[in-house]
Amino acid sequence: MLKPLRIKRYTKYLFLCCCLAVPNLALANFDFNANCLKAYQNIFELKLATARQLIANEKKVHPNNSIVPLLENYVDYFYLITTESKTEFDRLEANKSARIDQISDDDKTSPYYLYAQAEINLQWALIRGRYGAYLTAAREINRANNMLQDNSKKFPGFHLNGKGLGLINAVIGALPDGFLKSTLSTFGLRGNLQQGLNMLDKLAENLPKSSYEPFYEETVFYYAYVLSDVAKSPQAYAKTMKYTARIADSSLLKSYLQAYVCTRNGHNDEAIEILTNRPSGAYYQAFPYLDYLMGIAKLNKLDYSASASFDRFLQTNKGVNYIKDANLHLGWIALLKGDDAGYNAYAAKAKSSGYTYQERDKQALNDANAPVPNKNLLKARLLFDGAYLSKAAELLNGTNADDYTSPKDKAEYYYRLGRINDDLGKDELALANYQNAINVGKNLKYYYAAKAAIQMGKIYEKSNPAKAKASFNTAIGMKNHEYESSIEAEAKQGLKRLGN
Repeated sequence: MLKPLRIKRYTKYLFLCCCLAVPNLALANFDFNANCLKAYQNIFELKLATARQLIANEKKVHPNNSIVPLLENYVDYFYLITTESKTEFDRLEANKSARIDQISDDDKTSPYYLYAQAEINLQWALIRGRYGAYLTAAREINRANNMLQDNSKKFPGFHLNGKGLGLINAVIGALPDGFLKSTLSTFGLRGNLQQGLNMLDKLAENLPKSSYEPFYEETVFYYAYVLSDVAKSPQAYAKTMKYTARIADSSLLKSYLQAYVCTRNGHNDEAIEILTNRPSGAYYQAFPYLDYLMGIAKLNKLDYSASASFDRFLQTNKGVNYIKDANLHLGWIALLKGDDAGYNAYAAKAKSSGYTYQERDKQALNDANAPVPNKNLLKARLLFDGAYLSKAAELLNGTNADDYTSPKDKAEYYYRLGRINDDLGKDELALANYQNAINVGKNLKYYYAAKAAIQMGKIYEKSNPAKAKASFNTAIGMKNHEYESSIEAEAKQGLKRLGN
């Protein structure tokens, strides 16, 4: 069960407002008053309709308060994250310039002057990046970074600068080589993943002890994203659960963060429990992705009732992402239930519907175009993703490589067995499995061999830096396979850790 609510009752807002409303924090037209704080809190509970009403009231009472356009942008940002709608993105994007204009005409002596503009630029860059608009996103990231750097020099005690700077450092530091990274480099931006993580960790640790405590949830939101998706940190689960524990159970964003990190880090049953008990009602922004996430978690334990969650996602989703992947998962359910025709029908939908902005949709398209998956390997893959390691090992240990006829299946067999033994702490077995995956799959278009080399490098990091370096370089040397850019980036991070 989720831990009980420890803080955040609206009766505290007047006190918090007084803490914030000191001369260097809330000057005339940047007034983060009690009403604004209440709207901000509702945004981070994903009660967007309530937040919109509070913001509208603030505009009537204080039409020149330049915190309002910042809050309006937060609402748009989370609305677009939860809807995944490219159409809504195109409609709402026009709001950006008017908000920046209002803020840029205001009090230049306030720490919120540059901070608010930087936040708006950064939020639009993050959304834009989801749709591949990398050039404009790079410009916005550069603009946000410059503003936050300037603001840090002018107001070194304004701790909120560290939130955006930590995020920018981490994301740029982990970017694979490609258009976005090269474009950012032309602006002189060179990130550092560890530095970004350190900045966000320090903020998450210290904000509750300061007058900036109301901004804690936002910091944790970005920190959890960086830990899980950017750094792929082994500490992602522990740190996310630690820092989200003090957020109100009434926050749907908390349920999302916790469930997401649980599904990504081997706490599958906990994810199902969190999603089952998540807050609901008319006050909350619709969030179809959570049904998709429930489907993933259920199927990871081979619970075929997952189909209802995927169906609900496809029926309520108005966005462009995870459509291919949801259809592919429905196809897997059909296949595992013995319905080959059903699998073929869903695989066809995975090819024809949805988009490929997200990596999961790109991989779903690859899987749909590949030969029909081996059922035994598919079950092992799903069980491993849910961290049901003993069950997955039992499945594969009952077979051997000769039971699989195609090179693809042989490579996957060794790779899956390697991952299972790796997570079970059986390093020598894992290394042998990974080497076999490389031997069989190094010239195939599938990711198994390159990812096996990455995993070998991580094992060797603990005891043999030279072999670790060789393994990471092996991964980099493999070309023309799935996930090539992200695997290469992961290998380069490994080399960086080794001091190369």
